Amino acid sequence: MSVVELDLDGPDGAVLGFRAVPGGPPPVVPGDVLALVRLRGRPAATVVGTVAGGEDPAEVLAALARPRLADARTPRTDAERLAAARPADDLAVPPRASVVVATRERTERLARALDSLLAQDHPDFELIVVDNAPRTTGTHDLVTRRYADRVRYLREDVPGLAVAHNTGLAAASGTVVAFTDDDVIADPHWLTALTRPFTDDPGLGCVTGLILPARLATPAQVLLEAHGGFAKGFAPRTYDPARPPADEPLFPFTAGGFGSGANMAFRTEALRGAGGFDPATGTGTAARGGDDLYAFVAVLAAGHRLRYTADALVWHHHRDTWQDLRNQAYGYGAGLTAYLTAILVRTPRLLPALLARLPRGLAHARTMTARRGADPGGGAVPGEHGAHRHPWPRSLSRLERRGMLYGPVGYLRTRATGTARPKRGDR
Repeated sequence: MSVVELDLDGPDGAVLGFRAVPGGPPPVVPGDVLALVRLRGRPAATVVGTVAGGEDPAEVLAALARPRLADARTPRTDAERLAAARPADDLAVPPRASVVVATRERTERLARALDSLLAQDHPDFELIVVDNAPRTTGTHDLVTRRYADRVRYLREDVPGLAVAHNTGLAAASGTVVAFTDDDVIADPHWLTALTRPFTDDPGLGCVTGLILPARLATPAQVLLEAHGGFAKGFAPRTYDPARPPADEPLFPFTAGGFGSGANMAFRTEALRGAGGFDPATGTGTAARGGDDLYAFVAVLAAGHRLRYTADALVWHHHRDTWQDLRNQAYGYGAGLTAYLTAILVRTPRLLPALLARLPRGLAHARTMTARRGADPGGGAVPGEHGAHRHPWPRSLSRLERRGMLYGPVGYLRTRATGTARPKRGDR
């Protein structure tokens, strides 16, 4: 399945642009295509269509997109706001930012990510690479030779994504610290869109953004994206602990709905004040994940607001194989309950709120991992992006539930090993 960008001059307007996503191959016609639809540059929707031989893929996808954007004629819709001129606060100067990328022995992907990050339109930022528990000098050599004075290199020998992120947090000089992964390509406007809301809202502690697939070349990648991938939609949303959302009865413990670690930024003082990331969570530890979820809830629990914006976009290179997807499913489950355990261990005052929500939380988790039909056949493709029409294998649901059972054990095991907090500064 090909992945492309389609830019329209309004909900029913002409095609302004059509191209493959950054770093991706050109669309294969005939074939299935997933398109990010932009309205005069701003992300607005995704559509999936089949383009036949001899057809213009841009026009085929535009025809599919226009009905979904037709309600933009009504001023009350999200699509109208996306189609309109940029709001006044978009004219505000974004704060100085520090961008942290934690990595381990993936120099080819890291170089691709750094190239996109150095091309950002943000006026004032630094870029920090944290080399986590390296086995070779590859990352050090890449950063210090190819990127010289443009990228700051830090080494963190204690394994774990949260530890690496804390190392970057300690060294950050920006008012805002942003985090992304070494397997993304950032849209040129990503950092500006991710950090500008902090200027407009002094009570904002965290902003998350949109994550879309850079390629859908394997059945495992297609299956993940068919069930929403990492995307959280296109409607902007603000989560305020002083005004819990009525449609989120488990708030703030459904942190997976707030965003993902590949695209998040924090007011630096707010994240430091909340204690940073829990070093016993995250990839590279026995907990397997949950570091980003922990940070979201910790910042909200400290009284700060969290905002999601689709304007801040990164393209993510999903893992390729079924085994990768199996590992990911297990890790998601483990990370979910690991982060909840971390919250209780480090913020026990939240225990009554969590216990009050626990029955509905368990039902919600079971629904999330429930079997959604029979195992998929080879070569199947998703319907509408995120519509869950592509069957989710029962085996992955079982793995995710097994991960949930293991998560607290993994977290406590990591704490028992005496995982150290990172030191400050370059090494």
